[in-house]
Amino acid sequence: MAKRALPLSKVYGLIEPGPVVLLTTAWKGRPNIMTLSWHTMMEFEPPLVGCVVSNRNYTFGILKATKECAINIPTVKLAAKVVGCGNTSGAKTDKFATFGLTPTAARRIQAPLIDECYANLECKVVDTRMTNKYCFFVLEVIKAWIDPAVKRPRTIHHLGRGAFMVAGRTIQLPSKMR
Repeated sequence: MAKRALPLSKVYGLIEPGPVVLLTTAWKGRPNIMTLSWHTMMEFEPPLVGCVVSNRNYTFGILKATKECAINIPTVKLAAKVVGCGNTSGAKTDKFATFGLTPTAARRIQAPLIDECYANLECKVVDTRMTNKYCFFVLEVIKAWIDPAVKRPRTIHHLGRGAFMVAGRTIQLPSKMR
């Protein structure tokens, strides 16, 4: 076998499930943005998303207290801002102002949406049984928004240690899913 051992700390870069997103929260009228790549779809209807938010992150306490957030899905055009948000703590920085992003009022939650993102999901935390042990939150998407002008979004996917892959060509295969 020509394969070599891979350090276990690099496994997540092989199976990272979805695009890097910007998770927004608000606490006492102050909005916050966190870059997030550890998330997964858990159910179709109602749409449930599981995500890991480290208890070392400023967002953890806000999400635990408010039990709501927005998942904002950026395209590659926002890659530098996405990385900037991920490398900055919201405890001391207004990331909307610092990175030139536009907060937009959500319909059903207090956390703002990010106008520059092509899709926005308003979410409520519906299960915290694994939060204390694994920092894992289960979110229910209660309202979803999409920019119809964006036909084939080129999202970014985190591979670890500053490496990203950009979603590209789409292929269509037979499916029994409707």
